[in-house]
Amino acid sequence: MSHIIRSVKKEFGTHLFDYLVLITGGVLFLIFLRLFEGYKTYSFMIICLFVGFYIFWGQYHHTKIKHVRLTHIVEYILIGFTVLFLMLLLIQP
Repeated sequence: MSHIIRSVKKEFGTHLFDYLVLITGGVLFLIFLRLFEGYKTYSFMIICLFVGFYIFWGQYHHTKIKHVRLTHIVEYILIGFTVLFLMLLLIQP
């Protein structure tokens, strides 16, 4: 367990700006989603924008650390679309 904590601290310390951008984007996503609660079209657009931001952020992050691989990009795309699908299930009713 301590190995995981050390790895996370090292990763955050090394790439603090990248993670601050991701956290800021996530907080803004939640704020806008709350502001437009009840408007399904706007909520869908906000979710799509965040998923696009997340995929772009992942590509940017791995390009910056010179560790870009197709599997990383596919992973970010799959996670993004999984979140999109789950969020759509939540805003549908």
